[in-house]
Amino acid sequence: MEHLVHVLQTDRSDSEIIGYALDTLYNVISNDLEEEEQDDSEEENSPKQGDDLGSQFTEIFIKQPENVTLLLTLVEEFDFHVRWPGVKLLTSLLKQQGPQVQQIILVSPMGVSRLMDLLADSREVIRNDGVLLLQQLTKSNAAIQKIVAFENAFERLLDIVTEEGNSDGGIVVEDCLLLLQNLLKNNNSNQNFFKEGSYIQRMKPWFEVGDDNCGWSAQKVTNLHLMLQLVRVLVSPTNPPGATTSCQKAMFHCGLLQQLCTILMATGVPADILTETINTVSEVIRGCQMNQDYFASVNAPSNPPRPAIVVLLMSMVNERQPFVLRCAVLYCFQCFLYKNHKGQGEIVSTLLPSTIDATGSSVSAGQLLCGGLFSTDSLSNWCAAVALAHALQENAALKEQLLRVQLATSIGNPPVSLLQQCTNILSQGDKIDRRGSKVQTRVGLLMLLCTWLSNCSIAVTHFLHNPANVPFLTGQIAENLGEEEQLVQGLCALLLGISIYYNDNSLENYRKEKLKQLIEKRIGRENFVEKLGFISKHELYSRAAQKPQPGFSSPEQMMFDHEFTKLVKELEGVISKAIYKSSEEDKKEEEVKKTLEQHDNIVTHYKKVIREQDQELEELKQQVSTLKSQNEQLQVTVTQQVSQIQQHKDQYNLLKVQLGKDTQHHSSHGDTVQVNGIQLEEVSKLREELEDWRNRHEQLQGQLKEKDAVIENLKSLQLETGTEQSSQLSSSGGMEHSAELQKELEMLRTQIQLQAAEISKLQTENQKLQAMRTAVDPSLGASSAVASRSSEKEGRLLQELGELQSEVKALSEEKASLQQQLDSSSSTVAILQDEKSKLQQEVAEAKKEQDDLLVLLADQDQKLSALRSKLKDLGMPVEDEDDIESGDQADEDEDGDEEEQD
Repeated sequence: MEHLVHVLQTDRSDSEIIGYALDTLYNVISNDLEEEEQDDSEEENSPKQGDDLGSQFTEIFIKQPENVTLLLTLVEEFDFHVRWPGVKLLTSLLKQQGPQVQQIILVSPMGVSRLMDLLADSREVIRNDGVLLLQQLTKSNAAIQKIVAFENAFERLLDIVTEEGNSDGGIVVEDCLLLLQNLLKNNNSNQNFFKEGSYIQRMKPWFEVGDDNCGWSAQKVTNLHLMLQLVRVLVSPTNPPGATTSCQKAMFHCGLLQQLCTILMATGVPADILTETINTVSEVIRGCQMNQDYFASVNAPSNPPRPAIVVLLMSMVNERQPFVLRCAVLYCFQCFLYKNHKGQGEIVSTLLPSTIDATGSSVSAGQLLCGGLFSTDSLSNWCAAVALAHALQENAALKEQLLRVQLATSIGNPPVSLLQQCTNILSQGDKIDRRGSKVQTRVGLLMLLCTWLSNCSIAVTHFLHNPANVPFLTGQIAENLGEEEQLVQGLCALLLGISIYYNDNSLENYRKEKLKQLIEKRIGRENFVEKLGFISKHELYSRAAQKPQPGFSSPEQMMFDHEFTKLVKELEGVISKAIYKSSEEDKKEEEVKKTLEQHDNIVTHYKKVIREQDQELEELKQQVSTLKSQNEQLQVTVTQQVSQIQQHKDQYNLLKVQLGKDTQHHSSHGDTVQVNGIQLEEVSKLREELEDWRNRHEQLQGQLKEKDAVIENLKSLQLETGTEQSSQLSSSGGMEHSAELQKELEMLRTQIQLQAAEISKLQTENQKLQAMRTAVDPSLGASSAVASRSSEKEGRLLQELGELQSEVKALSEEKASLQQQLDSSSSTVAILQDEKSKLQQEVAEAKKEQDDLLVLLADQDQKLSALRSKLKDLGMPVEDEDDIESGDQADEDEDGDEEEQD
């Protein structure tokens, strides 16, 4: 071996001798050749000796870890004669000394990654042997399993399975499935990675079995069996609940559960595949409400169609069916009811009087269970009792409902309740001739009764109401029977203990204290507790407690149910304590229970109140939210309307500004228009109109001057009257009247000053009008500027007009352009006329303001005349009114002249 290893180390360049050395090492270490050469007649210990020899050689080889590292580097070689024997040798090393070789590969740099490259080899022989190598490498080593999974093993293996034809593929598919099982079983990290990578969806095509199910080869059965086991690995009850639930949901959403149900209801499927499919469906629906609801809706393709549950229960209670199939159906029914209150209610409802089909045209699940419960086959009795117990598991309401079930035993006899019938069969014992185990029927019925009575005081009362039940139980417990009967004694002790622990003392003859005294007298407390302990000490009990699936090799071993073992574990200690308690302790316990019940009632009441308040709060919150949304909508509409109003205001202001700018800048626009299209004759006409406007303006100025003179005269007259009145008031000596007159005169003076200010305002406005006239200058453009300013500008204008005339003559042939120019000139004239009317309007407004001033002066004259009359009454000298009237007349004449001039 040392020489061979030396060859591997030194002759790396010679691939042929490396290949021979690797083959030699493989033949030395491997036991495959010996196993092939051995005949059936040889002794049994010879393979064992071969195994020992191979493992000894393996120990010698791996004693130097660098030998394994060297082998890993040789496996990287692409040469077929080196790579293939290297893969076989490494596989053989892993078979002989797996954990040690795994550890060496794990600590070597990139050791696992090098081996993963074998799956990508285009040569199928190396790829297939690489799968076998990875099988041995990933056995019972979670660290290597994780590395292989994260090296994209799932993707490559699923691709190989698809390329080989899924379930119709050969042994390569089987090897890939075994490797996938190694990677996923009991490895939560890889299971989560498999689910998150959406690889569950890629499993659906595996189960697309065609209608022609006659051709089932042995390899196809093996492949499909492994595929179903792989599904079960992902949804196993031993996995963390969260991971299992997420995988169950993914299988429903991708249609995998639907595909499995199709196989379940198909015809021509081999028995072992059908059994494994039932077990797989069981674990896919276990504890998942969505999947359980779907399974309840599945119908078998019969005429008329029947629910799949009913068809399966028919197989369970049929003694001609294979044992493993009946166990699988029971497991499926248990998984369907696991944490499924809705499904439990549906099963129990088929037993109630109001829902039973009177015509008998269709068989219900409840009728099948009752039929199995009272048949002469002990296995059917046990399966039906356990199935019915699962329908009552952790559901007190259904335990009470099941008390209503009445059974017709024979014609002419009154119906008997289901509870009474169970106790009747139990009390008959071995009197009825049954096929199968003698104890099995009684164990099943006792498990059903214990489940039914636990945590249900009403059921306990019904059970104790039958006077034969308690004597039967005490008699069974007190007898010294064989080993088989000890299990029945233990279950009877458990049932009697449940009747004590959950007794509400409603029956006087069977109160807790009296039942304890009965046990003390007939059995003895120590003996009772000892018999109760027979259950948990039984071998079949510990086997059933390991996993939910009933895994029994023969019908005789079917004694305990997994869920019932949990109930025993829960109640055994409690019942033992209850037996030894005194009446005082019982009373205290009852008082505590009552207070706890009261407390629970108070809590439930407050919970109800809180729930109602929460609903009211939710409604109020919804109303507030709706009002808020309405308020926001209204605010939005208001803001929109405000913005629209603001926009309209802005547009209005812009229009006002644009109108003002148009009147101010018309002259500039007019220049371009006039220069382009106006003739010399039109310019002369415009000049004449401008002269007329100037003359009118001068007339208006003259009128304003005359009015100013009249205002000045009025001022002087007021001043004179004021001085005369002051002198007269001082001579009269009437101090009080003179002070009042003085105040009125002061008021008049202030009014006159205000009028003077208004007159000055009018003058300034007049000046502004003159400025506007010059600015607006009815759009004559260059011609008006020439007339007003200087001869030089006039010459420029004439020069420009000459150029325009030459352009008009040059473009005279183009009639369309001339017509456009004429249209523009006519529009300009219209604009000028509009401006002329605006000026006239402004002048009229100025005249109106002057008339208002005259009215004010007339009012002042009236006040003055009133003052004169007062002065006359006081005896003061005053000027004659004739003089004043003559002055007024003169003013009126002047006003008349102004109107005629206008």
